[in-house]
Amino acid sequence: MEEKINKKISTESYKGVRDFYPQDMFVQNYIFKIMRKAAESFGYSEYGASILEPSDLYRAKTGDEIVNEQTYSFKDRGDREVTLRPEMTPTVARMVAAKKREFSFPLRWYSIPNLFRYEQPQKGRLREHWQLNADIFGIEEIEAEIEIISLARAIMKEFGLKDDNYEIRVNNRKIMNYMLENFLSLSPSESHAISKIIDKKDKMSGEDFTGKVRSAVGEESDKLLNLLHSKNLEEFISLLPEKARSHQGVLEIKELQERLAEIGIKNSVFSPTLMRGFDYYTGIVFEIFDTSLENRRAIFGGGRYDDLLNIFGAEKIPAVGFGMGDVMIRDILETYNLLPTYKPVAEIYICVLEEKYQNYANMLAQKLRADDINVAVDLSSRKIGDQIRYADKNLIPLVVCVGENEVKNEEFKVKNLKSGQESKLKAVEIAEFLKSLGS
Repeated sequence: MEEKINKKISTESYKGVRDFYPQDMFVQNYIFKIMRKAAESFGYSEYGASILEPSDLYRAKTGDEIVNEQTYSFKDRGDREVTLRPEMTPTVARMVAAKKREFSFPLRWYSIPNLFRYEQPQKGRLREHWQLNADIFGIEEIEAEIEIISLARAIMKEFGLKDDNYEIRVNNRKIMNYMLENFLSLSPSESHAISKIIDKKDKMSGEDFTGKVRSAVGEESDKLLNLLHSKNLEEFISLLPEKARSHQGVLEIKELQERLAEIGIKNSVFSPTLMRGFDYYTGIVFEIFDTSLENRRAIFGGGRYDDLLNIFGAEKIPAVGFGMGDVMIRDILETYNLLPTYKPVAEIYICVLEEKYQNYANMLAQKLRADDINVAVDLSSRKIGDQIRYADKNLIPLVVCVGENEVKNEEFKVKNLKSGQESKLKAVEIAEFLKSLGS
């Protein structure tokens, strides 16, 4: 028992998750604020759900392997198997299927959920993260893809990124499925296996990728490799059989890129190896890809998933969406020097010269808070110099001292700690003065 009491608990957080100290939380809230602002500017409404879902929800969509190896799954006290959600799309599909008769479509929804996936932590990928999910339900036409990609681009712009900082890679699962099953005559299981290899192309060497393709496809591998190495859509089409060149999947990619260019989004590129890992995608898929030499990788992506509601026995509801993770966005902002400068919550710090003036300082703070000013009051009884140094160390920009003269005359010196400038103000003038600094 004594050994148990004396054992010290580690201060390290669980592997693959983060602690958010105030300056980290400041950045996180900034990221969420930009996400919300952009989503709501397109008319998307926020929704939410529990982080716990029945494990069968993910088994029905991705199979036992994902649930058993890549999720946090366990049995509750009622012997029900539950999973900490690894993604949000199955949850939102469940929610839409549950009340579809009550809704007026199209639905424009977004959420910023906490997600969990048991995998090896690495740059840009942790075991826990937050992710903006934006989805539009009820639109079969390509207008849905155009809007959702426009929203993705608007978010990038709000973060301060320029179009030449990234490219929008696009592909279509329809043409890829046709190519694998018809052009190459692969069975559904073979098509599924090679799709997984193609999806991981950027994570392996060229030699390793070629070897895996040859092993999976056999004598038809050269055809596939030539298609996958196409530099653009025109070259890709030229390698297809004549009848496949007007396939719906090809036409949709053409129309998408043309329509995006018409509205000023000119950084989309066709990427034949873009598959997106989830099997539920049924049409256009896209990815926002960083072009920086420091961080060449996918930032986020999404696509069309028209059949996901089938697992609930619900009628087909077309859907397009994307997920944007906070870890990768923070990395990108850091790469381009776009992280916001930290600002403390407190706008002014009230120093107390003597303990007998503590209540007066508290009353002054209450008046300022009533005028929507964030105020921290010193409670330490330290020397005035130490109080000011505390405010400065915590980056609080302004201080005001409360002592005998201030109480008697109701006149205060508000000092800017950065410039050293002082302003003499009556108590009733302080709030307006602070607001004028923020305008």
